[in-house]
Amino acid sequence: MQDQMNATSTPKRVPWNKGKLTGAKPPLRPKHVWSIRTNLQIEGRARDLAMFNLAIDSKLRGCDVVALRVEDVAAGGYTADRATVRQKENRAASQI
Repeated sequence: MQDQMNATSTPKRVPWNKGKLTGAKPPLRPKHVWSIRTNLQIEGRARDLAMFNLAIDSKLRGCDVVALRVEDVAAGGYTADRATVRQKENRAASQI
């Protein structure tokens, strides 16, 4: 009896994803990619633009791009012409 009273008195919570699209999203179209690049350039967000370009050009997942370190692509302060990134289960292991 006590459990029934507690269950009815608590307000219902709204799910965080109610009314939102869930599941796989369609890939970005070229016009969307160039729009994002242009906006980042106009706003002067060099770091975000570099990470976005790396993600698009390398076709890495977001979690793999975030896991990269500066040393992975710019060893010794110089940018590498080419970097090899191997995807693992949920992380990227990189070599130059």
